[in-house]
Amino acid sequence: MKFNVLLFAGLRDAAGSDSIDVELTQPIVAGDLIQAIAVALPQAESLVRHSRLAIDGTYINSDGNVETSSAEFALIPPVSGG
Repeated sequence: MKFNVLLFAGLRDAAGSDSIDVELTQPIVAGDLIQAIAVALPQAESLVRHSRLAIDGTYINSDGNVETSSAEFALIPPVSGG
C-alpha cells in the first residue's frame, strides 16, 4: 500500500518536498512507516527517528496500528522555542 506522508520543518528541507510517498505491505504499525521514511531520506535519518507520526491529526505510538483508510499522515520533527 502506498502512503503519502506530509513533512515539516527540517524534514521538508531534507526531502526538498512537503511530502514523501512510501510503500509498505499490510499489516502496518507506525514504526514500520517511520522506518520506511528513514530509509527513503538517509540524509535525515536521525531527525526522522526523533519525529512523531500523526494520523488524521492525532499522534500515534511507534507500536500503534496504522489504519489504511486514514486520510492524512504527517511526520512531525521535534520543535523548540522560547
